[in-house]
Amino acid sequence: MPEAAYAAIDLGAESGRVVVGRLGEAQVSLEVVHRFPNLPVRLPDGLHWDLLSLFREACDGLTKAAGEARAPLDGVGVDAWGVDYGLLDERHRLLGLPFHYRDRRTDSTVATAFERVPRAQQYAATGIQTMPINTVFQLLADEGSPALAEARRIALIPDLFAMWLSGELANEITAASTTGLLDARSGTWAQPLIARLGLPQAPFAVEPVEAGTKLGLVLAHHDAAGVPVHAVAGHDTASAFAAAPVRTKRSAVLSSGTWSLLGLELDEPVLTAEAAGFNLTNERGVAGTIRLLRNVMGLWLVQECHRRFDLAYEELERLAADAPADVALFDPDDDAFLAPDDMPAQIAAACRDSGQSPPEGPGEVVRSILTSLACKYRLVLERLIRVTGREVDVVHVIGGGARSELLCRLTADLLGRPLLAGPVEATALGNVMVQAFATGRLGSLDDIRAVAAGSVEPVPFDPTAHREEAETMYARFLDVTGLAVDEPEPATA
Repeated sequence: MPEAAYAAIDLGAESGRVVVGRLGEAQVSLEVVHRFPNLPVRLPDGLHWDLLSLFREACDGLTKAAGEARAPLDGVGVDAWGVDYGLLDERHRLLGLPFHYRDRRTDSTVATAFERVPRAQQYAATGIQTMPINTVFQLLADEGSPALAEARRIALIPDLFAMWLSGELANEITAASTTGLLDARSGTWAQPLIARLGLPQAPFAVEPVEAGTKLGLVLAHHDAAGVPVHAVAGHDTASAFAAAPVRTKRSAVLSSGTWSLLGLELDEPVLTAEAAGFNLTNERGVAGTIRLLRNVMGLWLVQECHRRFDLAYEELERLAADAPADVALFDPDDDAFLAPDDMPAQIAAACRDSGQSPPEGPGEVVRSILTSLACKYRLVLERLIRVTGREVDVVHVIGGGARSELLCRLTADLLGRPLLAGPVEATALGNVMVQAFATGRLGSLDDIRAVAAGSVEPVPFDPTAHREEAETMYARFLDVTGLAVDEPEPATA
C-alpha cells in the first residue's frame, strides 16, 4: 500500500504547530513544518485568544505541509485545547472573539451553576470535574450578552478551525465532552441539564459527531484546496491518548503539557459519589472509549516561572536537578495558580501559608514545582485505582513533559512504578492516526495503538531503590496540603 500523508494542525495553549505525518506499512514518521506562538490578547472586557492570527499561522503551515508532502495530502485535522468556544449566528458567523479560559470572568459563576443545579446532579449527568474554566461556567458568564442571545450554534476551538477550513460545522465528541454539558452515558447534549441551568438550547440542537468523521474539503480560497478535512479527536488530550503506545489495560497514561491529565481508558464512565468527591472527570476518547482523568495544573507553573525568570527551559531543568531534594511542597491545583500575576511569588506565598520556608532561586522553585506535581500524580493515581479497582503496572508519559528527565524520574519514584516516556509529539501523532482511521488505512483503535508502538521508542524510567525517601516526601506532601487518598478535596466536596 502506498505511503499516505496527513497534515495535523495541533494548537496548544503556549504554541501551535503544523505537522506532516507519513504513514507507511506499520509506522508513522512526523515532520514539524511550522511552529508559531499562541499569544493571548487582553482587551477592555478581558483576556481573549487571538484566533485570527492563529488561523493565519495554521493556514501558512498547511501551505508548507502541502509542499512537503511530495504528493497530494490525504487529509487534514485540527486538535486544540478544550473548554473554550465561539458562539455562531445562523450563518455560522462568529459572534465576538472567544475568551481565554484563564480570564477571571467565571469567578462567581461556579456558585451560580450549583445554585441552579446541585453539583452532585451535574456530575451524575456529565461526569465532568469542577473547574472554573469549564465551558458551562463560561456560558453562564455570557448571560445577558447579545452574543449568547443571538447564538444558534456553539463551536469548540477545533470545531471552529475545521469549519473555517472546510465550511462545514460539526461538534466533535471528545471536544464536546470537555464542556460539562454532554451526557456521559449517551454522548449526546444533556438537554435537561442545559434547560435547568437557564442556558439557551439552540446552540446544542445538533448532536456531536465521533472522531474520524469526514467533514468536507478544504475551501477553494486556501492553498491546500480540495484536501479532505476530518474531525479528529479534537481535544488534544484525546488525540494524545490515542497515540499512547499502551499494550495492556493495566496501564495509566499521563499527558504532560501546559496541563497534566492522568487517567485510565475505560469502556464506561464512572459516575459515583466517590469519583465526584475526588473531582475525577469522564471525557470521551476515540472509538467510544471513556478517559477517566484528573486535570492537574501541569507545566503551566514552569511556563510562568520561565516567563518571570527569563531563563531557557533547559537551564531551569539543570538548576532544578542541582537543587536540594527536600524543597517546599504545595498543591499545584490550588485555584490561586490558575492566573497569577507572579507565579514564583504565588508559590512562595503558598509555601509560607503552610508553614514552610519558600524555595529560593529559580532552581529551587522549579524543583518544588516538579516534586509537587509528581506527588499530586501519586495521589490521583491512587484515587483512580480506588474508584475503578483496576491495577496499574506501568505509566506512559506523553507530550512535552516527557522531555523532562527530572520530572519523569521523580514521577517514577513517587508512583513506585515503571514509567515509559514518549512520544513527545503525541497529540500530532494521534491526530494523524485518527485521520488514517477515517480514510480506512487503520481499522480500529487497536490498529492505531499498534502503529503508535511501532513509531516511537519510549525512554524507560524505573523507580530507584530509595523507596523510603519517596515515601517520606509523599507523606510530607499530604501533610502540608491537607490532602488524603480517601477524602474529598475541600474545594470540590
